[in-house]
Amino acid sequence: MPLQKLQFRPGIHKETTSFTNEGGWFDCDKVRFRSGLPEKIGGWTKLGNNSFLGSARSLHPWSSLNLDNFLGLGTDSKYYIASGQTYYDITPIRETTAAGDVTFSASSGTSVLTVTDSSHGAAAGDFVTYTGATSLGGSITAEVLNQEYRIETVLDSASYTIKARAVADLSSITVDGQYTPTFINAAAGDTGNGGSAVVGAYQVNVGLDTTVLGTGWGAGTWGTVGWGLAASLGVENLLRIWTQDNFGQDLIYNVEDGGIFYWDASGGSALSTRGVALSDLSGSSGAPTIARKVIVSDVDRHVIAFGSDPVDNIGTQDPLLIRFSDQENPADWTPTATNTAGDLRLGSGSRIVTAVETRQQMLVFTDVSVHAMQYVGPPFTFGINMISENTTVQSGSSVLAIDDSVYWMGKNEFYAYNGGIQKLPCSVRDYVFSDFNFSQSEKVFAASNTAFSEIWWFYPSKDSQDLNRYVVFNYVQNIWYVGTLSRTAWTDRGVNDLPIAASNDGYLYTHENGFDDGSTNPPSPINSYIESSQVDIGEGDRFLFVNRLIPDLTFRNSTAIEPAVDFTLKTRNAPGGAYLQENLKPVEKSTSVPVEQFTEDVHVRLRGRSVAIKIENNTTGVGWRLGSPRIDIRPDGRR
Repeated sequence: MPLQKLQFRPGIHKETTSFTNEGGWFDCDKVRFRSGLPEKIGGWTKLGNNSFLGSARSLHPWSSLNLDNFLGLGTDSKYYIASGQTYYDITPIRETTAAGDVTFSASSGTSVLTVTDSSHGAAAGDFVTYTGATSLGGSITAEVLNQEYRIETVLDSASYTIKARAVADLSSITVDGQYTPTFINAAAGDTGNGGSAVVGAYQVNVGLDTTVLGTGWGAGTWGTVGWGLAASLGVENLLRIWTQDNFGQDLIYNVEDGGIFYWDASGGSALSTRGVALSDLSGSSGAPTIARKVIVSDVDRHVIAFGSDPVDNIGTQDPLLIRFSDQENPADWTPTATNTAGDLRLGSGSRIVTAVETRQQMLVFTDVSVHAMQYVGPPFTFGINMISENTTVQSGSSVLAIDDSVYWMGKNEFYAYNGGIQKLPCSVRDYVFSDFNFSQSEKVFAASNTAFSEIWWFYPSKDSQDLNRYVVFNYVQNIWYVGTLSRTAWTDRGVNDLPIAASNDGYLYTHENGFDDGSTNPPSPINSYIESSQVDIGEGDRFLFVNRLIPDLTFRNSTAIEPAVDFTLKTRNAPGGAYLQENLKPVEKSTSVPVEQFTEDVHVRLRGRSVAIKIENNTTGVGWRLGSPRIDIRPDGRR
């Protein structure tokens, strides 16, 4: 019998059984398809040795007028601007006390200090910076007190505790996203209160890294957001997510369903200056103080706040209200006859979930509908039309625009918009949504990797609180594939040469960089594999004998001296039966000049009614791309 070429349909197909999917690929990890053929994905390297505090849920790259590259990074604890390999803390200040409103007390032999402030409004985990303090009289010096601290516990509305530590910038002593300071115990002589000139500058309250859903009185824990508030199942989303956009070289950013802030990039000390509330800008008029999301309209240069507070009731959020500033003026939000500020209110749904900008318009998503918002010019400025009802969206970050198309993950479907909304046929739909932790769905985010025409959705599996899996839609080849990887935020190439992603370990990584896992030193292997469904002889009613494999692949761009992958052939007798025999053979590269050469053939001895093939690699420095391997098979009888 002649050699049989193994050519499988591109993409992963899990909606049917492996037997029914004959001629297709059934499972993979860390593999993509290029021109219909599978290859290992690129690796990642750590972007510097500095880490950030908390879990990053948003990344936003842009450039200044001086061509400095910035990367906005929002976590549950802080908001940073990354420049080079340094993180600059621009988390806004929510309150600065009057001199003398803050006092300290210490107990000998412990580093725990009790801080008294009659109206601190802080929660456990919040950050505060003290100035103007004097020594308590012993080990707790003025230098120890006058620095940034993270609040340990909230005792009541007028007091909380911190832990005295040696002088250090929190961002410079972080390890895997956690700060590890050297604590200082108070001495017997530390009997003072810090003096009468202490000032406390409180940063905006930290948020939660995990969505809390609850019933009864108080979904949150003591001292955190949600404590003391009535809650019902599935109503309150407490996950901290930042949204942001650049207004020219400056940055407008906000806490989702929270305050809106402005960071001015001009001036030599800009990176050491925190953002300020939009309502505190010079000449501010009617500026919103709360929003679900902010976007700067690229075409007409309006700042748009979605799910905002109305101009006549500042501070009270209307979850369906859209407000926009005067053109080219992020400070003026009061509508007049001589400006273009104004508002719109949606009539469908209970809240705006998110909005995304395309080249021609913006799509606005509520919990049950999708609307198209367009610039129409004076006197109305913007117009809006409903384009779909009964359309779901998984999270505010699960929507992604590529040119004039928009893709998003719904509650149990995937959708696309290109002038009209359609459900995307998905060959791994049941695999994804049948093993999905919906209680953490607000963490789900979409990421583009345009170099490979891919949209990635990172999501949590059923037994995970964190994002640990991904599903990819290749919008050029119209195929799907899946894998495992822990990432919390992502930004595509553009301002930067390569995609950048945030991980749970508190570091940023550049992706598609080499073929290894750069989170360790030295780098670790990336275990990549792809496995086919079974291949029959005839209708699967005859036994076959496999005695030879002729591989076809390339190790292009590999850095390993002797790159290799493992080919595994395995057979079984019935669709529901176990694989009875399998044979693993390494295929190694031998030379690259004049033509790349590798193992010519491998000999095996396998019998069964069907055969499947698996290609796998778990060594460093190896990139591989599969071609069309062949196997030598012939009909055979059962022994």
